[in-house]
Amino acid sequence: MALTNFVPEVWAASTLTALDEALAYGSEGVTNRDFEGDVSDFGGSVTINTVTDPTVENYTPYTDMTGGNAATTPQTMDINQRKAWSLNIDDVDRAQARDDGDFVTKVTKRAAHLLSKTADAYIAAQMAAAVTPGAEVTVDAASEAYDLLVDLRTSLSQNEVPIDGRWVVVTPAFHGWLLKDPRFVATGDALGGTTRSSGVVGQAAGFTVLESNQAPNGPGAGAGKLIIAGHAVATTYADQITKVEALRHPKQFVDILRGLHVYGAKVIRPSALVARDVIGA
Repeated sequence: MALTNFVPEVWAASTLTALDEALAYGSEGVTNRDFEGDVSDFGGSVTINTVTDPTVENYTPYTDMTGGNAATTPQTMDINQRKAWSLNIDDVDRAQARDDGDFVTKVTKRAAHLLSKTADAYIAAQMAAAVTPGAEVTVDAASEAYDLLVDLRTSLSQNEVPIDGRWVVVTPAFHGWLLKDPRFVATGDALGGTTRSSGVVGQAAGFTVLESNQAPNGPGAGAGKLIIAGHAVATTYADQITKVEALRHPKQFVDILRGLHVYGAKVIRPSALVARDVIGA
């Protein structure tokens, strides 16, 4: 009972789509995918050029402007992460499972979910390494959770981060505190199920709020979690499902389904990220 309806290109696209839907830190709007098309395989790299700001000066008619020459600062994002998955499917087990013709789809979606958890944790770790959260903060009341979001918003504004497109990723426990605050329930929690499917759980204090179990541990001694907020300009992420294969085991009545996911992430504008080491999150 070989996987005769298996088309690698179709299933590779399906896996990548399901992977994107399951990401929080790596979702569009939290990171940018500006260099996605430059990724081909593991071991490569992408050079990212940042252009200097133009000069703003007083204008005097018939007088030369001083200006300045444009310059670029190159940064390199390495595609240095590769994760593989595989599953052996015995013909007898598949028959007993009463395969409805959608077996491969179910397997690839599950693989994508597991891959996304690993990728999300990696992206979150890159963000965590780029921010300084300051002193630990204890949250043990609903109002304190919401007020902390306001503080994060203030920090981003002081860093002149664009207002539109700001996000914050919280833990389930922190989201639980927000759900007890009427300010969040009255506005931010009024979202439909289709919006929630990407990890978005609401709007609060000018942020799109996402929930994830992959929040990094805080650097303090209090076993806190980092609540990270920012804008998509801060971090770039690129990935590809480079291989998806189905093959027949040479000595068993078994189909082997496997795939390879390669990716990389880099914080290119650290000032567009802020974080707090939160005890109780």
